[in-house]
Amino acid sequence: MDKPASACLSSRLEYGRAVTPEALRVIEQGEDALRTLGFRQFRVRHHGEIVRIEIACDELPRALTAEMAASSPPCSKGLGFKFVTLDLEGFVPGR
Repeated sequence: MDKPASACLSSRLEYGRAVTPEALRVIEQGEDALRTLGFRQFRVRHHGEIVRIEIACDELPRALTAEMAASSPPCSKGLGFKFVTLDLEGFVPGR
């Protein structure tokens, strides 16, 4: 499988949040859903009830379409998050 390099899933949790198998599972499922939607560079950041999605700047225009907004719940609210945010600064490696 042709997957881009990916940092440890625990780096997707907000600072101070406990690393649990459930939190890691949710992050992985969210990232799998974004990959299925055709995005190549992204991160799903877990902030408790909030999920912050970072997508590469060159892919942001597609992420901001009504079609993608309708596809978003399965990769976020469907995983138990109350709020979904899209980071308009995009994905920045090492952030």
